[in-house]
Amino acid sequence: MSSESVQERNKKLVLEAFDTLFNKRDYAAAEKYWSPNYIQHSAHIEPGREGLFNLIRSTPPTLRYEPGVILAEGEWVIVHGRFSKFGLPVNWIAADILRVQDGILIEHWDVIQDEATEAQSKSKAPMFGESFPTYK
Repeated sequence: MSSESVQERNKKLVLEAFDTLFNKRDYAAAEKYWSPNYIQHSAHIEPGREGLFNLIRSTPPTLRYEPGVILAEGEWVIVHGRFSKFGLPVNWIAADILRVQDGILIEHWDVIQDEATEAQSKSKAPMFGESFPTYK
């Protein structure tokens, strides 16, 4: 199997895992994507798979995750995405870095920042997608 097919498979796995947990909130199905020994490096999340699942359980059911750019190299996948409607006044833009081994997510890091409005943006380019968010 070529390294490209492994990379494509890992990207698909990460997107399916994120959709299953964050958007569908299917915790039983999500268990097949995250290792029971999952290592969490995020300052926002308690340790392990259960720390992640418990965080999602604590957010409003309106939480949405939208993936953007996704890159893979060997066992590493980075996805740039938007978390919205999770109970805070602004969206989060996140770069999630994941390590995948044998078809399962085993380790995670993230870089998160608030999504800026057009008025807040010095670049005048949206941080995610083609348009700026509007907050009420």
